[in-house]
Amino acid sequence: MALLGFSYAFRVIVFLSLFFFLCNGFSYFDSSLYNTHHHRHHLAKHNYKDALTKSILFFEGQRSGKLPPNQRMTWRRNSGLSDGSALHVDLVGGYYDAGDNIKFGFPMAFTTTMLSWSVIEFGGLMKSELPNAKVAIRWATDYLLKATSRPNTIYVQVGDANKDHSCWERPEDMDTQRSVFKVDKNTPGSDVAAETAAALAAAAIVFRKSDPSYSKILLRRAIRVFAFADRYRGTYSAGLKPDVCPFYCSYSGYQDELLWGAAWLQKATRNLKYLNYIKVNGQILGAAEYDNTFGWDNKHAGARILLSKGFLVQKMKTLSEYKGHADNFVCSVIPGAPFSISQYTPGGLLFKMADENMQYVTSTSFLLLTYAKYLTSARTVVHCGGSVYTPGRLRAIAKRQVDYLLGDNPLRMSYMVGYGPKFPRRIHHRASSLPCVASHPAKIQCHQGFSIMHSQSPNPNFLVGAVVGGPDKHDRFPDVRSDYEQSEPATYINAPLVGALAYFAHSYGQL
Repeated sequence: MALLGFSYAFRVIVFLSLFFFLCNGFSYFDSSLYNTHHHRHHLAKHNYKDALTKSILFFEGQRSGKLPPNQRMTWRRNSGLSDGSALHVDLVGGYYDAGDNIKFGFPMAFTTTMLSWSVIEFGGLMKSELPNAKVAIRWATDYLLKATSRPNTIYVQVGDANKDHSCWERPEDMDTQRSVFKVDKNTPGSDVAAETAAALAAAAIVFRKSDPSYSKILLRRAIRVFAFADRYRGTYSAGLKPDVCPFYCSYSGYQDELLWGAAWLQKATRNLKYLNYIKVNGQILGAAEYDNTFGWDNKHAGARILLSKGFLVQKMKTLSEYKGHADNFVCSVIPGAPFSISQYTPGGLLFKMADENMQYVTSTSFLLLTYAKYLTSARTVVHCGGSVYTPGRLRAIAKRQVDYLLGDNPLRMSYMVGYGPKFPRRIHHRASSLPCVASHPAKIQCHQGFSIMHSQSPNPNFLVGAVVGGPDKHDRFPDVRSDYEQSEPATYINAPLVGALAYFAHSYGQL
């Protein structure tokens, strides 16, 4: 039966009944999905443990490739099983970045780095969720190992983004060309290469004790990939502009990734050559630049916080300047602090830009919590001109951001799907918005799905744990599926949030 022939009214009825139950079953349609505020610790306004569980579960909904028997997001099916065949390489697996069906290597690598950093700093607090977090990381690193299997070559994207975006179809149905794009010696990509090296190195630390042989594989590959990134310099979007822009252009250049990648290699290998590399090249690579936006494109702030640990915790005097660099970043985001340049909504949300703003909320919150951890270890504070800010103040700012995301905002809406009684129902996500294969086995063609995309019916499949782009600078959120800036989830929004939620769940005795 062709979906195109359904009347609009009938589709709405089907969405609200048959599709929901067949796709989601009864496992998520229970009181825990809507009532997540009842827990044993009265001091906590939110159930951070529940949010943590869901923030990790989300990654299963983004999986590409052959799904395992223990797949918990059961409305998803296998997809992209021939990925890489265009260039005779196995590129099956990995994650779709957001609400489309493309595998973008640049944000996928950053997602992996941040998931790994979340586990490195706060994995000891995660308890039963730690294995799930490691599984989410390994799903990515298994793919990144495939993408870097050939020396001096990285396969950085699978799928033609322009053609994919002209369709609204399930990943299980996609019939757009699965083009493969790569960087190599002739078409360099220091940014995506160094980020990939960072991801592999960070993950190597995660698996060092639990799977030492896998950890060694990751680290050896990270070393090789970083050498390629450093030797053959250039931004990947310079050579691949028609294919990666405007989706994931490298606007900040590649210097930030080289600093970031070197920082992770130094941390993972403890090899003095990376420490010396940072000492010699740090300023050239922008260590002291006054930018305060941390995300998939610009890594300077993250590198500063990470390197500050070397001085604050490990007492490496070579990295002493990074305490000041880290302080400068923190001062720029503290409301009312001297040198603060950050904007907040009337409701108190950090606001960087209209497109996927929540990614900066989660990444900044993670950096504040992580730096607070380092400061506490060193028994020191942040200096902003003549003002002093304690680690407790940094944690309070991060908590305010996380709580806003979970529902403490003017709309009383959680921006995480499946958390709280009120959350986005029309997220900009192809797989979530279309009937699942179990309820509608027939293929949904490229253009057929747009009638649903533009409809007001709620998504039939709950992408549990997905965090959307969030409200505008006036705290408004229309919950309109076509509004990708506010309604689209992304892996790099969730990745740093995992660490923040683990910290707060532990702090309030929920873990």
